[in-house]
Amino acid sequence: MDGVLIIDKPTGPTSHDVVARARRALRETRIGHTGTLDPLATGVLPLVIGRATRLASFLSSGDKGYEGLVRLGSATASYDAAERLAAGEPPPPPPDVSRADIEEVLEAFRGTYLQAPPPYSAKKIGGIAAHRLARQNTPVQPVPVTVTVLDLALLGLEDGLARLRVTATAGFYVRSLAHDLGARLGCGAHLEALRRTRAGPFTLEEAVPLEIVEAEGTGAERRLIPLDALLPHLPAVRLNERGSRRASHGNAVALEDFESPDQGVAMAIGTPHVRLTSASGTLLGIASPAPGWVLRPTIVLV
Repeated sequence: MDGVLIIDKPTGPTSHDVVARARRALRETRIGHTGTLDPLATGVLPLVIGRATRLASFLSSGDKGYEGLVRLGSATASYDAAERLAAGEPPPPPPDVSRADIEEVLEAFRGTYLQAPPPYSAKKIGGIAAHRLARQNTPVQPVPVTVTVLDLALLGLEDGLARLRVTATAGFYVRSLAHDLGARLGCGAHLEALRRTRAGPFTLEEAVPLEIVEAEGTGAERRLIPLDALLPHLPAVRLNERGSRRASHGNAVALEDFESPDQGVAMAIGTPHVRLTSASGTLLGIASPAPGWVLRPTIVLV
């Protein structure tokens, strides 16, 4: 059982919980995810299964797309509404903030800038997750990281809830955006709800609700995106029989190992990683170009 299964995560469980439930349903221990979603969040959560777990670092680096509801009027320690909703507390009264006010402030959050992760996050401080320190009442200030917001739009404003669409690079926190937006507006804000619509090339249209996977059990294997269809943005170099044999043993391959040397070399120029495939298109692994038109496997899948 090898490939990627795209889960439409429900609100409530952690990403680790989803992985555990998928392991039980599929009877497969080699399962991981390509980027966490908070318990409150829903949407696209790609699971890497079997040999696809070796590709997790490549699959987790893509841009992410979200739609979120930002509650204006108060800030929270976690930057979201989890504790308020769990306690059944009513939302704060809507502040006197207009669409024009929000549009003006949003401009500061477009493009590339330094973003401080939330105190309640998985970011490590001295080797300890920030959320563990925060729950021990230890002062927490995760180091800001560089993020890039490719798209940020205000879709609506009603009763103190601003609906935002966001596309950003990996590592971006929509919770931090909500908190910082409230600070800029001077009214405070936190994230009320979040739905991830895209993670790299994977979209909601391909996602399967977790309860369906649990109901289908091992039959959900048919929903996997196979290894050969992954990482289509990386150039592919087809290997002949000798090259396939060498690559499968982790050995470097050169011109004489390419099915079509001229095409293989051209595709390998100017890129840090290429896919190595057999003549029939089976994905054998990932390689990095080295001097002398040599490709050195960094990940072997066979």
